Order: sequence, then structure tokens, then C-alpha cells
Amino acid sequence: MRLYISIIVCIIGITISCNSTKNFSTNEDPKLVSDTVTIANEEIEYEITIIDGGFTSWFNTNSRPRSFYSQTYLEARNRVWVLEWNIRANSPMNYNSNLYEMQIDYNSYTDYGYEVNYMLYNYLLYFQQRHNQKLGVFSARL
Repeated sequence: MRLYISIIVCIIGITISCNSTKNFSTNEDPKLVSDTVTIANEEIEYEITIIDGGFTSWFNTNSRPRSFYSQTYLEARNRVWVLEWNIRANSPMNYNSNLYEMQIDYNSYTDYGYEVNYMLYNYLLYFQQRHNQKLGVFSARL
């Protein structure tokens, strides 16, 4: 059975059905080319799907290179930010339900690998900056 980590932010009036293509064999970090980004860890069958028209542009211009952060650092930030995200997703009366449409299924005891954690971290960083939100005690800065 495949388990999925899904982050879906719908853009009104846009239907997107293609995945980004990435080549990880070069020394240069790949650029995202689509508004739909799917990152998968085939070994443990986890996947992140991000649909957000602004994320691709933000990622290509603002993200730090892969290997800039350690996996431990990414996991620590993701753990705190996802916990707060899920609290807000479960409290639509207290938080904007258009921002926190669904929970993120992230288990801090599962090793999702570097790429999944890297993309989740970057999306949560982008989300906080774009929507002027603060998820937990860590500042959303580059």
C-alpha cells in the first residue's frame, strides 16, 4: 500500500495535470518547471505532491541548494511546522480553512529521506512567507 504525504493548495480556475521533471545527475540543483511538483521516495513509498502556482517560481529563485541543510535540520523544522499546520487544519473556526485545507501525514519516526524532507521544508517556508504565517517557534527565513 502506498502512503502519501500530500500538500494541495488549489488555485481557482487552474487545472494542472503534469509533473515536474528533474535531473539529479548534475552538480547543479535542478529547477522546477511545473506548478505541480511531485517528489517521491520509491524505497519507502512516500510522496509529496505540491500544487501551488507560486511555489515553483519561489523555489527556483529562493531555495538554498540541496545539501545546504542536513537531513536532521530539515526533519526538526518539518516536525514542528507540520504539527502546527495540522493543529490549524483541525481548527477551521480559529484559522483560515482556505489556507489549511487538509492535514499533512508526517510521522517524525519515519525516515522519508532527504529529498522528501527538503521539498516539504521548502514548501512550508514558502507558505509561511507568502501568507505571513508563523508555524511554531522557528522563523521562516532563508
